[in-house]
Amino acid sequence: MVMQQIVSKSQFKAQMLEYFRQLEKTKQPLVITHSGKPVAKVIPYKKESDSEAILKSLKGTVTYHGDIIKPLDEEWDVLK
Repeated sequence: MVMQQIVSKSQFKAQMLEYFRQLEKTKQPLVITHSGKPVAKVIPYKKESDSEAILKSLKGTVTYHGDIIKPLDEEWDVLK
């Protein structure tokens, strides 16, 4: 379970560097509010692995050609 810290926009502005240090140390998200409503979320940076980068680069490149398992209406010569 991820425990996130909640801080007002004015508190964040006054102590931004301290909040960034805390974020680096705890690796927990920080929610910034304005008038009690969340307006931004600061999360620790995480370097993506090589496999994640490869998968992201392939996104949208797959083409769907229908059901490839369904039998064809044609009879194959090999089956004769």
